[in-house]
Parts: sequence; structure tokens; C-alpha cells
Amino acid sequence: MINLFAIALGGAFGALGRYASSQWLYSVLGRSFPYGTLLVNVAGSLVMGILAVLLIERVVAGPELRAFLMIGFLGSFTTFSTFSLETINLISSGEMIKAGVNMLLSVFVSVTACWMGMLLARQL
Repeated sequence: MINLFAIALGGAFGALGRYASSQWLYSVLGRSFPYGTLLVNVAGSLVMGILAVLLIERVVAGPELRAFLMIGFLGSFTTFSTFSLETINLISSGEMIKAGVNMLLSVFVSVTACWMGMLLARQL
């Protein structure tokens, strides 16, 4: 039961963090490209890689902390469903190049960020 509460609490903070981060980036760069979603997916992937090493490999953290951070917070902070919808909207608007760039960057850069996070955390 504690894990469920940890996930729910982490999810609430992650959703708020996603909203705030996205809105800030859209205010800086505009809404012509889904920059906010790309930012949170890459940042979330980087942090996931770091936490995977620090909380699982290095310091075996309790299941509650892992549930709060990795499932709750990061699961809510990253936005694959939003990424999917925004990509479909770009395609529907005839923005095929932007849709392709969004798919390539979101997948490639997020996976690379997770890997980089793991490498960085292993250097600590």
C-alpha cells in the first residue's frame, strides 16, 4: 500500500513538473514544434538513467523511494502519450518533416540521454 501512495504522490509532482517545464519552454521557443514534450522526455530519460544506477546498482534504495521517483515522478513527468498525439497532429497538419524530426529526436535523444545518465552516474 505504501508503494501505491509513493507512486501517486510522485505522479502528482511529475505531472506538475512536466506542465511547468513545458510551459516555460513554449514561452521561450514558441509552439511551432513540440519542444516542451521533447525536453521532458529527454530530461526524464537522463534522470532515469542516473537513478537506475544510483538507486539500484550503487545504493539499493527501498522500493518506496524507487516507486516514488522512477515510476511515479518520472512516469508522469515524461510524456510518451503526449508525444504520440503531437506527432499525429503534425502529420495531420501536413508537417511531415517536423513529425519525422520529432519522432527521431524524441526516441534517439531520449534513449541516448538515458544511456548518458547511466554512464555519468557510474562515474560518481
